[in-house]
Amino acid sequence: MSEQPYLLDALETADMLVIDGLHAFDFQLDDELLDQADAAAEAGEPFASEAVVLSIEVQDGRERKRWQFSYNTVMEAEYEAGDDSWLIDGHRLICLAALSAEAD
Repeated sequence: MSEQPYLLDALETADMLVIDGLHAFDFQLDDELLDQADAAAEAGEPFASEAVVLSIEVQDGRERKRWQFSYNTVMEAEYEAGDDSWLIDGHRLICLAALSAEAD
């Protein structure tokens, strides 16, 4: 059985997100909070935080939509293998990586 993927790992390598069917190029992770979580993991200590670790903004026509998710919420996101997405706080999130071609 393969290990369950973590949304946080996918977010760190993503170039674009799709949230509820909307493409989001504008998203940020709180690197300082992630550093705190990494330090706790290295020390073998548990880490939890309600601080916002993921912020997403999307322009949907004339409307600007924003989402913010806490570290705990991101860590509790449920992976859906069927469509390679995550369910997070009632939203469907897909992480996409940019494709790049060789210089040849």
